[in-house]
Amino acid sequence: MIRIVDYGSGNLRSVQKAVQSLGFEATISARPEEFSKGDKLILPGQGAFGDCARGLAESGLREVVLDQIAADRPLLGVCVGLQLLFDVGREDGDHEGLGVLRGEVVKFDGPAFEGPDRAKIPLMGWCPLLSPASRSLEETPVLRGLGPNPHVYFVHSYHAAGVDPAVVAAEAEHGGRFVAAVHRGALTATQFHPEKSQAVGLQILRNFATL
Repeated sequence: MIRIVDYGSGNLRSVQKAVQSLGFEATISARPEEFSKGDKLILPGQGAFGDCARGLAESGLREVVLDQIAADRPLLGVCVGLQLLFDVGREDGDHEGLGVLRGEVVKFDGPAFEGPDRAKIPLMGWCPLLSPASRSLEETPVLRGLGPNPHVYFVHSYHAAGVDPAVVAAEAEHGGRFVAAVHRGALTATQFHPEKSQAVGLQILRNFATL
């Protein structure tokens, strides 16, 4: 069973419909008692980091997510669902994340975002996935079979920084390279939206569903 974690944030129905279109069962669950050890979890997220972190804690689902990761059971984070995995988010103050991965979530910044030809914030649109220096995309099970030059859809103003290169599974380019996906054990997360990324995104969801 694939369970989509409903803590009051995220494009839940779109994720559910995308998974179901592949022939897999996907249920949106908001109560901790609905989850079981055999589930694969999708942790979506949309909006401000602090609001998402607070919603996850107040719903009682923070511990569900942490238990899933600690037991090395499959979990796919999406957008803010990736950002929440890190130590802290810097959006409108400092907000504690799950602390599963070392790093912080910061706003796009630097010379590329200044002047008349500056890169736009938020990043909203399609970008190619790039292999990081440490590995190819194919080395991450959820990113296999995407074909040459895969493009995926991003909508965000903040990104993970100070990340251990060993967990970076993919990068993208927007005023410089940034983390597009992370992977460690049974944990994978994407800054982009697989459910909005057409054939490439569906392949990612298929890969996750068949882990």
